[in-house]
Amino acid sequence: MAVINRMADFAGDMAAWRRDLHGIPELDFDLFETAAYVAARLREIGVDEIHEGIARTGIVGIIRGRGAGRVIGLRADMDALPIAEVRDLPYRSRHAGRMHACGHDGHMAILLGAARYLAETRNFAGSVALIFQPSEEMSGGARVMCSEGLMARFGIESVFALHNKPGMSLGRIGTRVGPVMAAADQFEILVRGRGAHAGYPHEGIDPMEVAVGIVQALYSIPARRVDPLVPVVVSPTVLQAGTISNVIAQTALLAGTVRSLDETLRRRVGAEIAEVVEAVAAAAGAQADLRYEYDYPVTVNHAAETALALRAAAAVVGADNVDGAMAPEMVAEDFAFMLQERPGAYVLLGTGPGAGLHHPEFDYNDEASPIGASYFARLVETTMPLA
Repeated sequence: MAVINRMADFAGDMAAWRRDLHGIPELDFDLFETAAYVAARLREIGVDEIHEGIARTGIVGIIRGRGAGRVIGLRADMDALPIAEVRDLPYRSRHAGRMHACGHDGHMAILLGAARYLAETRNFAGSVALIFQPSEEMSGGARVMCSEGLMARFGIESVFALHNKPGMSLGRIGTRVGPVMAAADQFEILVRGRGAHAGYPHEGIDPMEVAVGIVQALYSIPARRVDPLVPVVVSPTVLQAGTISNVIAQTALLAGTVRSLDETLRRRVGAEIAEVVEAVAAAAGAQADLRYEYDYPVTVNHAAETALALRAAAAVVGADNVDGAMAPEMVAEDFAFMLQERPGAYVLLGTGPGAGLHHPEFDYNDEASPIGASYFARLVETTMPLA
């Protein structure tokens, strides 16, 4: 493994930054303490420009190289999750009910480490836009930053990001050309029946029975209506009805998510769900109102930029530790919106054994930070070499 020597020199600083950030987790776009911390570190590092308040709390820092050239963006997400931390770490969350359970504290430390090295060496031609993005988890901060003109404002021509992956060997990097993360869509179904005494069910229309029938029919969509070789996940995750055991409720609420790797199929599955909901409700004499939201799109890596990412990864971790044909994941990532605006690539960085993402015992492995920062730095240097 060829971690940059200078990056190894301040690995301790990256760990300290990460642990400071771990202690102040914030949600959605309300990342005022986090953003202030990041901006302060960027000022210390000596980046050329700091632009704050993008998508409310997002930040873009600019580092100019030694000659004219293109602009590439490097993105780190900043938000945490509404999960209560259970481990008694010395740097544990100081905000009750919130924690960095997805490693975004590590992503910020990696990008700050890369920024420090690039600001010191400037061994590239062109400019780097350091994108610190809010609300990856909840409201699509990448979409908002793009809608505010992020790419055009800073002249960004290509964009790159990474995500830590517990369970993958420390330092292993994986990615692929094409779909790498799934689209994530949401549905909510309000079933309207007719309430009754639980002892006289024939006098009512039980919305829970209808909702259960819809659930069973939804599960049949990927099993019987879609090519079994094409990945689709339909997951009803919420079912709420009634408040007392001797009353048949008037309504039931059903909600869930759909994951897919193909935009055409994504739209088809949405239409299939609408048909299923209408048919099951009508057969029972009930009504069902469907709200379907097409949310995060498929994260699609571009071929040329993926090749650059793989080259930089191999320079840091060695070709044997790079997987350029990684299987796509059925989780979603709002970096997809940035990849719709500009070509780029998204990679996964192994962090070794440990609790999985979004788990209350999760803690990012600081040993991965010099590796990730070296990857970003080599990506810049190999993409925009000095003449």
